[in-house]
Amino acid sequence: METTRQPRLACPNAIRLAIGLMVAMVIGTSLLVWRPRTADLFCAEPTPPRSSSPGAKSSAEVTGDSRYVQARKRMVEADLRGRDITDVKVLEVMGRLPRHRFVPKDLQGVAYADAPLPIGHGQTISQPYIVALMTQAVRPGPKSRALDIGTGSGYQAAVLAELCKEVYSIEILKPLADSARERLAEMGYRNITVRTGDGYRGWPEKAPFDIIIVAAAPDHVPQPLVEQLARGGRLAIPVGSFFQELLVIEKQKDGTIRRESIAPVRFVPMRGEAEKAGR
Repeated sequence: METTRQPRLACPNAIRLAIGLMVAMVIGTSLLVWRPRTADLFCAEPTPPRSSSPGAKSSAEVTGDSRYVQARKRMVEADLRGRDITDVKVLEVMGRLPRHRFVPKDLQGVAYADAPLPIGHGQTISQPYIVALMTQAVRPGPKSRALDIGTGSGYQAAVLAELCKEVYSIEILKPLADSARERLAEMGYRNITVRTGDGYRGWPEKAPFDIIIVAAAPDHVPQPLVEQLARGGRLAIPVGSFFQELLVIEKQKDGTIRRESIAPVRFVPMRGEAEKAGR
C-alpha cells in the first residue's frame, strides 16, 4: 500500500476532509492513496461548466452545480490522469459526473478529494481513483451489460451507466438501495436497475454480464459471479480480509479463466452469504 503524506491545510475544507478520512478509515474503506493536493480543492475560483453534452444515458443534467466544475477538473488531472488512468471515456465521464450529489451534504465540499467518504450505515463511497481504476479494468463499451455489487450511494452505477448499455446494481442494505434508486432516478438514469439483496450470488436471471464490479471484499472469489460472466467478460473484485488485493478476472472466449492482481486495496467486507461461506 502506498504511503500518504500530511497535507498542507490550505483552506478550511481541508479540515473537513481530514475528519471524513479518519471516519472512513475507522469503518473500513476503499482507500488506496490520498494525494494531498486535493485538500485545497475549493481555494481557487471555479471555471464555467462545459458545454458538451453528457453521455447517451439520459443524464442531461448531471453536470451539477458550476461551483464544482473546477474541483472535478482537478480531480481528473491530478488524481486520475496524473496516475495511471488512461481510458479517455472514463476520464471524461468522471470529469462530468457530480460526485457531490452522492455524498452527505456536510461532506459535499470535499466530494472531489481523492479519498473514500462515509455515506452512512457503516459504508463508504469509494475513492475516485479506485472507481476509475476498476472501471478502466473491466473495459466498458456501449453494448456492455454490467453488474454492480454494492450500490452504496449509486456513484459507480452512474459511471457505468454512462459507458454501458444496461446496469444492474445490488445493495444489501435497504436504506442505501432505496436512496440510491431515488437519486439515480432524479438524475435521469433509465438504464440502471437497483434492487436490495445479497450480491454474493449475483443476479442470475439477468446474466450473463460483460462487466461485474464488486465494491465490498469477500475472502474468496464468489463462484456464482465467475459463472455469470459472459465469455470475454471481466470481473473486478477486492479479495481478502485485512490485507486485500484488487483482482481482475477475465473469462476467455474458450471459457477458461485468467486472473490478475492489479493493486493492494482496503474495502469494507462483503456481508451476508460471503461471511458464512468464508467460515
